[in-house]
Amino acid sequence: MFAQMSSEPQHPSTDCRRVGDILARVGDKWTILLLTKLGDRRMRFGELHRAINGISQRMLTVTLRNLEQDGILIRTVYPTIPPRVEYELSDRGRTLKVALAPIGRWVMENQTDIEATRARLGEQSPQDSAGDVIRAAPSLTGK
Repeated sequence: MFAQMSSEPQHPSTDCRRVGDILARVGDKWTILLLTKLGDRRMRFGELHRAINGISQRMLTVTLRNLEQDGILIRTVYPTIPPRVEYELSDRGRTLKVALAPIGRWVMENQTDIEATRARLGEQSPQDSAGDVIRAAPSLTGK
């Protein structure tokens, strides 16, 4: 029975697309900010909107919906008038937050140097990684 099992994916391109789809969702800047703001508490839509600087209501709605569909958030609707809706991290969401924490620390530790490198390279002539000046590719029309 186990002789047929392999650690190699049977359909690598399909697996890559599936993994890429999930990474795109959980690595999205709004997802990361939302996970950080939610932390270990429940929050309402308006609270989240005020807490996440720069996010539009539409983007917050889409992000919340996607994360709920992935089982990262729990959405609780209370039968009041008007309805009260709260969001909190699921167990899966909490494990994702823990997994992202080291990446967040790395970003904070390297942010200043990365910004300095970007500024320095932005002031230079376009160069490739070997330091050679990049030349324009010949035109396909021969001009």
